[in-house]
Amino acid sequence: MSDTIWEKLREESRQKADSEPILASYLHATILNHRRLEDALAFHLASKLSGANLPAMTIHALIREAFATELIQQSIRQDLEAVLKRDPASRGLSEPFLHYKGFHALEAYRVSHWLWEANRQALACYLQNRISEVFAVDIHPAARLGKGILMDHATGIVIGETSVVDDDVSMLHEVTLGGTGKTTGDRHPKVRRGVLIGAGAKILGNIEIGEGSKVAAGSVVLTDVPPHTTVAGVPAVVMGTPGSEQPSLEMDQRIEASRLNAPSAAQEKRSVER
Repeated sequence: MSDTIWEKLREESRQKADSEPILASYLHATILNHRRLEDALAFHLASKLSGANLPAMTIHALIREAFATELIQQSIRQDLEAVLKRDPASRGLSEPFLHYKGFHALEAYRVSHWLWEANRQALACYLQNRISEVFAVDIHPAARLGKGILMDHATGIVIGETSVVDDDVSMLHEVTLGGTGKTTGDRHPKVRRGVLIGAGAKILGNIEIGEGSKVAAGSVVLTDVPPHTTVAGVPAVVMGTPGSEQPSLEMDQRIEASRLNAPSAAQEKRSVER
């Protein structure tokens, strides 16, 4: 069966190898010498994540085993497409595949989550630590992340153990999905489909960020956010509604000017009562 993503990635890589001979051997070793997208990505991640305690051959075999899972195969392709469609800096598929650590950290997390689900927690936690060291992204292997996720820039992203991130979510660097202290059990945020989370936003506690919402950069969110709502501030408050049903796809970080000084529902109620 035809794999459009893989075919496009190979064609881009051939063109780059022809135009920049210095990179030809690298492009052949990383992409062009492989038969499938999963094989190429397993090789690439293994070269980045290997170390004295986990040699490249060992981690390569482990990643290939995880990538045999159909759900992970689908996720890899949708994550790669998400970067291409939402990040204006991405000039094709080969750049995120080769260079974007948000994509690398996300696909490596999928291996650690696969290990966690297979009751291989010790190895999953080791891999989590290695991912954090190499990519500066810390995702607990028990967290549940959907498909079509974009981690733009990604440096400093932290996602806690009981977090849930649904499909088609976009987040920028230094986002935290964390707890509020020493609470145990289900203690991390649930981020629903189509949410956009701006750079440096901190979402804390077992709260829900409703579908199609927008969290402005630098906000601290401590309570539930209704669907299709824009929140901003410390602590975050409702500013209005996003300009689209799925802000994550538009990647528009702005808060609509018409909403900035709009009265809240409570203010409007008080005004009517007076």
